Amino acid sequence: MKKGLIILMLLLLQSVTVMAQRRITPVNTAATVTQSINESKRDSVDRNRLVKMEDADGKVVLVDTVTGKEFVDSVEIEKQIPKMIYPLLNSVTVGVDLWAPLTRAFGTSYGLIGFSGHLNLHNRYLPALEIGLGNADYNPENNNYRYKTSPAPYFKLGADYNFLYNSNPDYLFFGGLRFGFSSFNYEITDVRIGGNYWNPEHTMTIPRQHANATYIEFLLGIRVMIWKQISVGWTVRLHNLMHCTTGEYGNAWYIPGMGVRGSKLDASLSVYYTLPLAKKTPPPTSELDGIPEKDPEQTVSQTDEGNPSHINTAEQ
Repeated sequence: MKKGLIILMLLLLQSVTVMAQRRITPVNTAATVTQSINESKRDSVDRNRLVKMEDADGKVVLVDTVTGKEFVDSVEIEKQIPKMIYPLLNSVTVGVDLWAPLTRAFGTSYGLIGFSGHLNLHNRYLPALEIGLGNADYNPENNNYRYKTSPAPYFKLGADYNFLYNSNPDYLFFGGLRFGFSSFNYEITDVRIGGNYWNPEHTMTIPRQHANATYIEFLLGIRVMIWKQISVGWTVRLHNLMHCTTGEYGNAWYIPGMGVRGSKLDASLSVYYTLPLAKKTPPPTSELDGIPEKDPEQTVSQTDEGNPSHINTAEQ
């Protein structure tokens, strides 16, 4: 009898324990998930009913296949790259480089004058052409020779990329590339040889020589509008000589348009005039300007495609 009571009490105790565990252990089903959504939001949406589509503007939206409501996919908005808001043929700019004349006035023995032209495409790409004249008249400190280069033309062809292409076109920050070419003559005169007791000094002249040179330049610069269509720009240039004809009596010391042979850095200071080719576009106020706008009622944010992480609904 006692054994039977003990067994009955153990069974009752086990039943109570199981019932207590069942009461405190939640069971997550599709119904309970929907219930939690309904309790937290006035307008619930079943995520399984959302289908990704494109509207008339080509914008990605998520559509509820039951109610027909559209939700803007905020992740897709973040992925969109702002469109170029300026027209293809935006403007033409011509300029004159004052760096060489200024440095020549302060004692530099080479350089002359340069001109440039830029075509502004979408305020982003700027094909460029530079032409100019360069010469040199160099006499070292010991005065034992004189190097001269007759005024010779140079040509540079390349393009710049404006990093602020969707900003105000009055202010440019750009990087660029140039390929340069020059054909020129040079000579060395008053070459002094000797000058001691056993070898009296005498002078000689190395005949004029001709050279063709090609070089490449990488540049970084800014341009700022200062008054109406007048702007000022500065550039820093890193150049490298690709090829230069070797003369019979030695290499050229100065390359028109590039500078002294062996030098790597140069600069320019230019004044520009810009001729607009299209109607002036107001400067944008944000980086998202240029993206087609729509007045969505709701916004959906996704962690991955087809799996929205949360839904923001507009209150009715």
